[in-house]
Amino acid sequence: MHPHAPLIVDVAGLSLTVADRQRLAHPLVGGVILFGRNWQDRVQLTSLCRQIKAVRRDLLIAVDHEGGRVQRFRTSGFTHLPPMAAFGQLWMQAPKRAEIEGAPALRAVNAATAAGFVLGAELRACGVDLSFTPVLDLDHGGSSVIGDRSFGRDPRMVTLLAQALMQGLRQSGMGNCGKHFPGHGFVRADSHLSIPVDRRSLNAILSDDAAPYGWLSASLDAVMPAHVIYSRVDSRPAGFSRRWLQDILRRRLAFQGAIFSDDLSMEAARHIDGRQVSFTEAALAALQAGGDLVLLCNQSVVDGGTPIDEAIEALSRAQLRGEWHPSAASEERRLALLPQGPAIPWDELMVHARYMHALSLIP
Repeated sequence: MHPHAPLIVDVAGLSLTVADRQRLAHPLVGGVILFGRNWQDRVQLTSLCRQIKAVRRDLLIAVDHEGGRVQRFRTSGFTHLPPMAAFGQLWMQAPKRAEIEGAPALRAVNAATAAGFVLGAELRACGVDLSFTPVLDLDHGGSSVIGDRSFGRDPRMVTLLAQALMQGLRQSGMGNCGKHFPGHGFVRADSHLSIPVDRRSLNAILSDDAAPYGWLSASLDAVMPAHVIYSRVDSRPAGFSRRWLQDILRRRLAFQGAIFSDDLSMEAARHIDGRQVSFTEAALAALQAGGDLVLLCNQSVVDGGTPIDEAIEALSRAQLRGEWHPSAASEERRLALLPQGPAIPWDELMVHARYMHALSLIP
């Protein structure tokens, strides 16, 4: 077992370069996050995943694949899943007759479970281990970056539909990652481009946007914090805040799974304590705050040094200086995200009874 491999990195293209292989072999690297540039078709994706696993079997292969507008792989047989808002809308449909009251909610729950199974089974058939889903953000109506990625406004409905989606993922052998803790749906600003600030009180956030995290704390395998500053709780964005990650998420909400940083190349991840920080400083700050794994996205190039190489070197130096301590518990959480049991091969999946039934349930 590696002592702690916290870096989730990207790779340059459709197949691994020599530089990619060298980075993935480093003991501080724990996985890969895939993007659209790593996708041509199903055969190529399957080959890329095999190349990654040939470097190290324990590397976690992850992707943002939620459905709707956030779905990296859309062709070559992949089901184009609806946005999560479609399941919330199905839940809210009024029954046509009094005697079937509740039927829309039942259909929505079953549809969400079906979507989770299809999503997980298709990814696993190609060698992908984890999708960063479900989105637990509430739709307050003003966030363009969240919008229809959210199941809806009601935290109870969001919790039940997310639980259903997670059940479908688990049926496929895939884990889950709830995001973006404690909630990105209230702020209007896009954290990819600016630094959102949420000025609500801790109690207001915990009773509304963060409620799904408490209700699902025993079900979630991983959580991804938001790059949002909740100014009445801490001056740091949640992903760099010991108060949010340790005092609230770990202790108050009793979450035991893995904590991923969101993409550290985002604008809101590069400002901590009122100053602009480097890519490597952000990675170290996220780990020091209590994160288990950090996402170093959109940083790979074919040749030469990259911010990924710099982060590896910086983290090695921080470890030597005692500024960061590897965590056996964090490594256990990373390894627990690897799928349990074999995937259903693609050709078998296409005629699998559960898969075909699930397709019939998705709106």
